[in-house]
Amino acid sequence: MKDENPLIELYYWPTPNGKKIAIMLEECELAFSAIPVNIGRGDQFRSSFLKISPNNRIPGIVDQDNGLSVFESGAILMYLAEKTGRLMPQALEPRYEVLQWLFWQVAGLGPMAGQLSHFVNYAPEAVPYAHMRYQQEYDRLLGVMNTRLADREHLAGDYSIADIAAFPWVASYKRLGASLDAFPNLRRWFDALKIRPAVRRGMDLGNDWRSSSALTDDEARKVLFGQTAESIGRARSE
Repeated sequence: MKDENPLIELYYWPTPNGKKIAIMLEECELAFSAIPVNIGRGDQFRSSFLKISPNNRIPGIVDQDNGLSVFESGAILMYLAEKTGRLMPQALEPRYEVLQWLFWQVAGLGPMAGQLSHFVNYAPEAVPYAHMRYQQEYDRLLGVMNTRLADREHLAGDYSIADIAAFPWVASYKRLGASLDAFPNLRRWFDALKIRPAVRRGMDLGNDWRSSSALTDDEARKVLFGQTAESIGRARSE
């Protein structure tokens, strides 16, 4: 929900991790403004953004209500859930059900899918072993979700930040060369979430930005995949 006087500044690019936060803001009906951080052109290394996200990764938020900035998508989801009292239970046991599946996503599903995406979509030459390694791990993780969803509608009780965290990384399955055909429970979950109005708005946010800046040209490859401690140090000092 965008507003002329936004409560939340969302520093964003339309990647799966960015879309998690766009979905969450929409679900929580929070006023926000989306500020583009073009990761293919190095916006993530600007000093103004590094003050918000010292790991030079999107997304990041600034809550104008209290001046707090938060980086890392899992932490942002938790912050917004606690701020609004939505999408994360307060009782101990269900709260930790949600948190376990949130951390499962940020530690497993996202990184493995991200590595698979690199070797499928960005690597300058084929690396069959790496492709197979991450393809099998992504498949395994989809299987974990499928088993989990065999007797429940959502990953951790009611619809929660755990589902929001996982959805964009499942939504990328075609781009990763995967299929949901072998995962009927996961397919049911995916089909139910993708028609939620807030999910649709969050997933669509910024998609038109990509056409003006592909992430596959030589300049973008260097920015995205050529960073070292030395180059980041130089960026911080500029």
